[in-house]
Amino acid sequence: MQRLFALLTWLAFPVYVWQGLGVRRRTTRMLPAQGPVLHEIRGTTPAIALLVLGDSSAASVGIEQSENGLAAQLAGLIAERTDRTVRWRAAGFNSATSGQIRDYVLPNFSADPWTHIVLAIGTNDTKNFHSVPRFKKEFGGLLYALRAKWPEARVVWSPVLEFTRAPAMPPLLGKILEIRATEMNRMGVRLCNERGAVPAARLPITDPEAGFASDGFHASEAGYRAWAEHMVDFVLGNEVLTPV
Repeated sequence: MQRLFALLTWLAFPVYVWQGLGVRRRTTRMLPAQGPVLHEIRGTTPAIALLVLGDSSAASVGIEQSENGLAAQLAGLIAERTDRTVRWRAAGFNSATSGQIRDYVLPNFSADPWTHIVLAIGTNDTKNFHSVPRFKKEFGGLLYALRAKWPEARVVWSPVLEFTRAPAMPPLLGKILEIRATEMNRMGVRLCNERGAVPAARLPITDPEAGFASDGFHASEAGYRAWAEHMVDFVLGNEVLTPV
């Protein structure tokens, strides 16, 4: 039934275009956060090397300082849990889709020895009305490329956000995109399971007023904190959460 609804969203494409243009006109385009995109938290060895890769959320768009963004807050939580040194990098690209990260970012990315990779990608694939087969090809190819470049890294994907909870979304547009996001997430989980990555649970949005930035779409500082707290167990997995 859900897949039938996803097919029916194509009939609502004119609504998507009309309301989407309205959202774009009303929404202020926010820039990536200022501050470091690479940093190290000193602790014991062996070190954890964390890469947060993806779209504007990986770039901490929506807040002013990068130390309050997803990568920095996640690195801090990992350091607290393990007492280990954590070297982290935030590699976020405004409006990026899975295919763009696969085709334009990874080929130009140095093969630093990342031990943990968090993927924050898929929202723009959904928002841009990419089809599920296209997402399968592009996100699936991205997973293949990551496994080829970092075969021993733990790769964790954070699924597409709940569009109906974003304050910037008109109810009908949010519902249309949410139906498509559900199908994207279903495919993303399948691909992760098939291709050696870990699909995290979807981030629960309990307080949209606090969790979103002023544009009503990107996360606020509190939102990034909640996201990091949600992701840390998926990132660490079965690793011993005590000093080593």
